[in-house]
Amino acid sequence: MNMIYIALLRPKQLLNDKFHAVNPTKTDSSNLNEKQTEAVVSEDKRLLVLAGAGSGKTKTLIQKLLYLLSEKHTKPSNILAITFTKNATNEMIDRLIMAGDDSGRYASFVGNKRTSAKEKEQQRWTMVQSMPWIAGLTVKTFHSLCYQLLKNGGGLSFDNQFRLLIDDQAADLPEESNHKSIAPEKTFDILHKILRELCKDTSYLLKLKRYILDFYVDRLLQDKTQQVKNYDHQIHYTTFKGEKVKSKSERDIADWLFRHSIKYVYEPTINLKDFPFKPDFYIPQADLYLEHVSNRSYKLDDKVQQFMLAGRHCARTTEAITHDTTIFNQTMEGILAGKITDNLSQLVFLHYEEEFKGYQDKVDEFLRMVVRVQSLIKSNGIQVNDLIPKSEHHQHERVRVFYELAVPIIQAYATYCINKSYLDFDDLIVHAIELLKHNHEMRHMYHERYKYVLVDEFQDVNNLQVQLLELLTTPDTQLFCVGDDWQSIYGFRGSEVDYIVNFEHHFPSAKVITLNVNYRSTQTIVGASNEVIKRNKFQVAKDIKAHNQTPSKIQIYRSKKWDEDGVAYMVKKVQELQADGLNQEDILILYRRSKMYYPYREALKDAGLRVTAKTIHAAKGLEAKVVFIVGLTEGSGGFPDVWLDDAIFRVVKDVKYDRLLEEERRLFYVALTRAKDELYLITELGKESSFIDEIPHQFYAVNKTEFNNVINPTPLCGNCKYEIKEHYKYCPGCGVDLYIS
Repeated sequence: MNMIYIALLRPKQLLNDKFHAVNPTKTDSSNLNEKQTEAVVSEDKRLLVLAGAGSGKTKTLIQKLLYLLSEKHTKPSNILAITFTKNATNEMIDRLIMAGDDSGRYASFVGNKRTSAKEKEQQRWTMVQSMPWIAGLTVKTFHSLCYQLLKNGGGLSFDNQFRLLIDDQAADLPEESNHKSIAPEKTFDILHKILRELCKDTSYLLKLKRYILDFYVDRLLQDKTQQVKNYDHQIHYTTFKGEKVKSKSERDIADWLFRHSIKYVYEPTINLKDFPFKPDFYIPQADLYLEHVSNRSYKLDDKVQQFMLAGRHCARTTEAITHDTTIFNQTMEGILAGKITDNLSQLVFLHYEEEFKGYQDKVDEFLRMVVRVQSLIKSNGIQVNDLIPKSEHHQHERVRVFYELAVPIIQAYATYCINKSYLDFDDLIVHAIELLKHNHEMRHMYHERYKYVLVDEFQDVNNLQVQLLELLTTPDTQLFCVGDDWQSIYGFRGSEVDYIVNFEHHFPSAKVITLNVNYRSTQTIVGASNEVIKRNKFQVAKDIKAHNQTPSKIQIYRSKKWDEDGVAYMVKKVQELQADGLNQEDILILYRRSKMYYPYREALKDAGLRVTAKTIHAAKGLEAKVVFIVGLTEGSGGFPDVWLDDAIFRVVKDVKYDRLLEEERRLFYVALTRAKDELYLITELGKESSFIDEIPHQFYAVNKTEFNNVINPTPLCGNCKYEIKEHYKYCPGCGVDLYIS
């Protein structure tokens, strides 16, 4: 008998008793709790299930689907479930299959570590085809849904034979796509092609090269006090020729000479009469020396006298002329007029490959910034032409010049993709929105089809995704959203936490149901994470309680050096945990940025330990019995690490520092709540992360930092430095007689 008919005969049994099959790893009651049941049976047309970490939000979403099919007699074709990743889609389908598989064989199959991803995919497809009630559902990512929408109806407003541009999103490709629908080029290939074309204009090439040299080679960044900061502590400037000079104005002179194909020598050592010295520039073509007076120059009186005594030409420039381009050009042309036969107004012709040889990694870094800006403007619905006016009056030259360089690239990229019928993942949603906005017939078709729209991880939606949901729904559609504002951690991708925090404002007449029981973690972990996240001002207040009341303490280790004894501490603990019977899957190591984990990875490898390790972003949705969070230090490269603390991005999306810090705190909350039983935090003495200070004392124990005993030091053998006990007569290390003086 088909599973859907079984459901109709015993709907309540399916709703309540099947949970163990849906999530066989849970040990709590198989029944829905009161709040979960309220959410599942709710008839409200706009409903947000605000689910705390570990509170069973996926379980609630699955049960909502089963309830609609079994008790509401909803046709599968009338239900749309939207996820954010292909993995989440597959997990939802797996749980639905397990709910309908009385034998339990499928759960065993997907839970087997030896089962490959390809085998799972094949078996999943087979099982879905054998269950029409699942096959008839639409369970897709936002991108997959838009891909289908454009392929089915995009020909009315867009070439529906488009091909997808993919870079790192191969794992999230729409299931309907095939190799014929994948573009033969990558985004970076196209950007490099466009950049080479733009650099045929010498003025563009020189502007790009100057930007790369200033802000990627010399790292002349502005800190919050507006002071010039150089990472090497010794301020220097790289010229177009690749030399290091002492001042920005000297660099401008060297670059002017380079642009006009005038050969020069920087700071040659000469001895004209009485003593050797270094003039700033020598121009052989004109047999001319040039001394530049800047705020870093020494007195010139003695040098000038030497030039006069030797009868040699020496021109003088000052810092002031470099502040005005017209005056600067006139001064330089005046100095060299009549001394060089070439036309000084004629600029040198330069080649992209030659000029950026040795700097290609820096160019790639610049292009990655362009890609991020491009994605931000799409997700925030900003027109690229608006970027120049928004940036041209910015106080920092770095920001102004970035957009002067980036806007032509973004415009040319858009034109190129249109000509080739390429769409990237952001374009899928942009064009789907345009199609639904302007094609009333198609919009009506989707309204008639989908009566229930379920959205998982709603805290991660951006402006475009909310627009799409509004276009797909009518007042009669039930929009059922599940998410947790405390776990909104994708602002750098354009997600907007305001949509979940102010859900009732964005969706009038909405109802919000809070799931406030954490079935994953101990009361200690739940209590500590609650206290940390409550420091955020922009949030929905929740009182999350732990189902597991087992007493415990969070362990904090303040290392002397995070990459030495901090590493040794973690390795020792992992060894102890595994000796106590825990396996690799029971232990999870989390870090903010990959570079924080490198010393730990090497030490674990050397110790023969194999331990799941992920960035915190990648670990969202995971759990483990024991969790280590490493790299919890304050300052650059630590945690918190504010991602958007860069004025370039704030031109597109002006987010205040406090909001950015709150997102970092939400990321810390996500890390804390991955732990089921035990939690270890590793920091560095004197550089402790401010987030550690936010955990109340009653929730943690501090592991003692080991120092040498300076009050009563342990005596050592003078010969081999072996530790000597009071009763030793001979050194156990080298055998020396300890009583021989």
